[in-house]
Amino acid sequence: MRIPLPRTLALALLPVLALSVTGCAKRGGNKDLPYVARDVGTLYTAAKDRLDRHQYKLAAALFDEVERQHPYSVWARRAQLMGAFSYYLNGDYTESIASAQRFLAVHPGNRDAPYAYYLVGISYYEQIADVTRDQKITQQALDSLGELTRRYPNSRYAADARLKIDLVRDHLAGKEMEIGRFYEGRGQWLAAANRFRAVVDQYQTTTHVPEALMRLTETYLALGLPTEANKSAAVLGANYAGTDWYKRAYELMQDNRDKLAKAQIPAG
Repeated sequence: MRIPLPRTLALALLPVLALSVTGCAKRGGNKDLPYVARDVGTLYTAAKDRLDRHQYKLAAALFDEVERQHPYSVWARRAQLMGAFSYYLNGDYTESIASAQRFLAVHPGNRDAPYAYYLVGISYYEQIADVTRDQKITQQALDSLGELTRRYPNSRYAADARLKIDLVRDHLAGKEMEIGRFYEGRGQWLAAANRFRAVVDQYQTTTHVPEALMRLTETYLALGLPTEANKSAAVLGANYAGTDWYKRAYELMQDNRDKLAKAQIPAG
């Protein structure tokens, strides 16, 4: 399941680069022919016009053409980032990432660098798959958004990046839980415990921790480690006492104590 990004947010965060080039060029019929040699103003204006019409694929091609035909102009830098944005809006996330990363490679200290990092992060974010599939893209989204918040913690994009980081971490924790439940269902208790322990240790602020602690209680009991099971149940009770997960863990520990007590009664 994808974690959707509202397009209105991305549009709201669009930098000043999107402003049209007033008076730079006249709007002629050639704007529909992206590979015809034209002056930079005409190309950029045509690209912006297509973007405004929501013709994102053609807009991206025209912005790319600005960069190709006029690589040393100030418009090339602007077009590079606008092309990345157009690819993003068209759902061409791989192209968006490549364009934004190329911008960062050439202009690492540019004032629009935070937005380029943001485009990379949300382009990965849009591709996040449900927890039953490989989570490589999810990790790339986490890394990219984390880089933005580290480099530009006070930028206008950092707050949204932090929110998405929390959602991505919760998603990764969900993947660990899914694998852990699979192992538990097959009676592979140690492998299951390792997955649940990873959630507790690495994703402490996610919504999956209460269940992970309850599952640890289950798996430790199955492994014959009642002391470790009791520790997990105690942590669960101290932090999530009102949850059904604690109720289940408490019942498990109580049943285990009853069994141990019965096993210690000498035969009459």
